[in-house]
Amino acid sequence: MASSCDGEAAAAAPLLEEKPTAVYIEGCPGCAIDREKAENTGIPYLRFFHIWIINLVVCLPISSIFPFVYFMIRDLHVAKRVEDIGFYAGFVGASLMFGRALTSTLWGMVADRIRRRLLYLNFYYIMLLFNTLFGLSMHYWMAIATRFLLGSLNGLLGCLRAYAVEVCRPEYHAIGLSLISTSWAIGLILGPSIGGYLAQPAEKYPNFFPANSLFGRFPYFLPCLCITAFCFVILLSCVWLQVCLVNKSYSC
Repeated sequence: MASSCDGEAAAAAPLLEEKPTAVYIEGCPGCAIDREKAENTGIPYLRFFHIWIINLVVCLPISSIFPFVYFMIRDLHVAKRVEDIGFYAGFVGASLMFGRALTSTLWGMVADRIRRRLLYLNFYYIMLLFNTLFGLSMHYWMAIATRFLLGSLNGLLGCLRAYAVEVCRPEYHAIGLSLISTSWAIGLILGPSIGGYLAQPAEKYPNFFPANSLFGRFPYFLPCLCITAFCFVILLSCVWLQVCLVNKSYSC
């Protein structure tokens, strides 16, 4: 008798259980993104472009200094011999990534607990400040300090990878993450081009930049200023960036 009842219960059970209906909380940015992903099954081109351009801006300050860092160290008169210029230039080039290596994990933990958009805006403010100050460096310690702070206080790269996964459906995760590598590679091309073309403008373009002008006194300020201006434009677009945590146990 018991076996027949079990058979009837199994026959009455549906073969495919219905999935629970998703509940979206009004005013929650994370719920808005989840609803958009459920309604739009295509590739989010606009959000992917935003990821691409933000990551490009992150790469430009890193790579733009390498064409002129040798001449910058020479003009700072920190090396006693010409053979020592490369030694001091190496510390300037490595200080940003050294700072990033120390704090990237910490910034990732912070991003999991507060709004990532606030972090994005904070990182851009830091980039605006310290990238500009680096171009105005008059001492070796100032160049080292600004580059180190630019790296240690900027954890944008790790947050961008998380954002690339958040804003698209699972079948597009590979595309979103590949955009990070693509924009980084393009940044490694554009950054040195900007640095090499715009450094020492008073010597290269004396008709436009006199020797007694600001760019004549600070010959490596112009490439930093151009990158800062580009960063400022992207900063304005981040104000409307819709970001939320995947884990709903935290506040959106």
